[in-house]
Amino acid sequence: MNNFSVAEVIKFVRDNDVKFIRLAFCDIFGELKNVSIMPSELVKAFETGIPFDASAIKGFMNVEESDLFLVPDASTMSILPWRPSQGGVVRFFCNIRMPDGKPFEGDGRYLLTQAVNYAASKDYTVKVGTECEFYLFELDAEGKPTQKPHDDCGYYDIAPLDKGENVRREICLTLEEMGIYPEMSHHEQGRGQHEIVFKYSEALKAADNLVTFKSVVKVIAARNGLHASFMPKPLLGSSGSGLHINLSLSRENKNIFDLKGQTRGISESFVAGIMDCIEEISVFTNPINNSYARLGEYEAPKYVSWSRGNRSQLVRIPAAEGDLRRMELRSPDPACSPYIALALIIYAGMEGIDRKAELASPTNVNLFESVKDTKNLRILPRTLDEAIKKAASSQFIKAHLPAATISKFLKYKREESDIFFESADRHGAEMDYYFNRI
Repeated sequence: MNNFSVAEVIKFVRDNDVKFIRLAFCDIFGELKNVSIMPSELVKAFETGIPFDASAIKGFMNVEESDLFLVPDASTMSILPWRPSQGGVVRFFCNIRMPDGKPFEGDGRYLLTQAVNYAASKDYTVKVGTECEFYLFELDAEGKPTQKPHDDCGYYDIAPLDKGENVRREICLTLEEMGIYPEMSHHEQGRGQHEIVFKYSEALKAADNLVTFKSVVKVIAARNGLHASFMPKPLLGSSGSGLHINLSLSRENKNIFDLKGQTRGISESFVAGIMDCIEEISVFTNPINNSYARLGEYEAPKYVSWSRGNRSQLVRIPAAEGDLRRMELRSPDPACSPYIALALIIYAGMEGIDRKAELASPTNVNLFESVKDTKNLRILPRTLDEAIKKAASSQFIKAHLPAATISKFLKYKREESDIFFESADRHGAEMDYYFNRI
């Protein structure tokens, strides 16, 4: 359900026996939160917002200045299909406001909106399509997650080897009921690993849809007696789970992304801008310790490079024409906040256009096999600690994120990195820390 006005929302709630309203938002790490209100409070929510204790949300406010307000975005209304149809539940994504009504600078939706507006000021719209991978694991007799994959098959396999076929079907149908339209779904390379690909949309909608998708996957998996994990590398020696981000540029509703035609210079500068900043933004695109176990293995990139059609690269230019022309950024993973990650990616691309950044020559080799072709390539951060240091010294990050958000984000990430620094079994520690949370 999309593009409702406030008046239409209120009428819908009254006419359709809606009994609970969920106000959803994400913290600065992309973790979904919500509070439920009764329909009688909905008008107040739209007019003045619903207050909440923001000091209890990691990375938001201090105890001495704790109040923030949730204001629902009417255009994001969705019925939750897994809740009863009678006495139903409706969910909104919210914008977060200060007590004086100003936007809260740590609100990821606000930060992404600012980036979208910056691109629009230069007559560009960045369209985004995501490809998100995840694993399904079995539960034990007590209903707790195990580390046993749901099946033992691989890439594009079918039932009965692919035991997740019906789960993916239920996920896709549930998303369609919520107005989100997957393009494709299939079994991935890892045992129990799956991928669902989404249609292109504008950046804020793509981020909202990704947050919804992760929530739906968790719910549907649990209904089927399974545990869904978006950990970047839950199984050593197996394929990691990436969040491949497809990006194109539009002007006047026309895709102008093209590395061959009239807009070649613009497109190349956009790609170059992102590649120039990728190490600095890696702590936001790959935000957990486990993220760095994935990079450099099983087609996940290790070097800052690009090519056409080559899946060993950071940036791949798929073979596509017309409205499907795009770049694919392959380093991010599903643990990131899509709002902050996309905001920084958009700013990087726009800065590349602003300064007419030159795109290096493509690296048309398999970087997992050709060592001699990598000696002149920059390497992505190899640890969370290295990524933190890159971000902390980045003038680009300081120019585009609020100082308080940077400080809080990096503070928590340093603490997180320290947890694993002296661990004798780092992957075991990561599983204990992330497996049930991500």
